[in-house]
Amino acid sequence: MDVSEPAAAEGARSPEPRGVFRGRYGSSPLHLLGHVLLFAWAGYAVLQLLNAQKASSIFVWLLAAVLLHDFVLLPLYAGLDRLGGGRLGPRAINHLRVPAALSGLLLLVYFPPILGLNDVTFVRALGHRPAGYARDWLLITLALFLVSAVVYVVRRVR
Repeated sequence: MDVSEPAAAEGARSPEPRGVFRGRYGSSPLHLLGHVLLFAWAGYAVLQLLNAQKASSIFVWLLAAVLLHDFVLLPLYAGLDRLGGGRLGPRAINHLRVPAALSGLLLLVYFPPILGLNDVTFVRALGHRPAGYARDWLLITLALFLVSAVVYVVRRVR
């Protein structure tokens, strides 16, 4: 038995290509493939926006949204979370976070009809005025917080 080739004599095999890839990249090849496909898709979306007639207004809206979030909303909800988390505890605060986040998402998606900002557009598209969006949003928000409170009470009782 030759000492210079102990691995071959013992039947050991070379490292798997997948193991080498995972060691160098840090994850599986499917992870890399998924990211490449998503970046390609995002690039396609950007190219479509650039071809849009009002692409500049889209970019202005996106920039305004980023600035509003980073400089106004993030400090606001981080401060509220810190204030509430210290008093309520980590388990209870989630029962406020979830309905507040869902309510905020609904407000973000439906804010024009909730605030009555697009009545003319709705009338042209639908033939009638939108009514009750603000009331419905408030009722859904109330229901979300009530369901969350019931879940919290049931968990506390157990």
